[in-house]
Amino acid sequence: MTAVVETPVRGNTNPLSPARSPHDYIGDAQWAKLVGLLMRDYPFDSVMAERVLGQAMAYLITAMENQGRGLGMGPGKIVDIGVHMVMLDTKAYFALCDRYNGGSYLHHVPEVDMKRDGSVARTADILAAAGWDVDQPLWAADSSSCTPCRPGEDSH
Repeated sequence: MTAVVETPVRGNTNPLSPARSPHDYIGDAQWAKLVGLLMRDYPFDSVMAERVLGQAMAYLITAMENQGRGLGMGPGKIVDIGVHMVMLDTKAYFALCDRYNGGSYLHHVPEVDMKRDGSVARTADILAAAGWDVDQPLWAADSSSCTPCRPGEDSH
């Protein structure tokens, strides 16, 4: 299913430009630490941990770049694991927010019930429009069924 984003998204949408690299938004030491934590806490090898972390970083940076736009972004369960891991390292996450979100903290506002509104598939489309490579299998696993994020929030 392909969804059309009605509101233009800020980011690199030039198809001739190389894709944005999530690794560029955190240093090598933090990247390695988060990959290690994902491997410690989940049944991920290093390849899967890097995939999940990469999509989580693309999601968080895009959410920060689009504050106040009401895009209703939300990751599925797999990408959300990476998002949570980034947020749990609070000092590094605060520094990320300070640098890429104008000093404002990007809050986490989960819902108990899972939305079944296609927002995960739309979020993958928003990331692609913002210039990121989208790891489709990670998004497709939940693309039509669920995200726990509050609709219309300017947060995760």
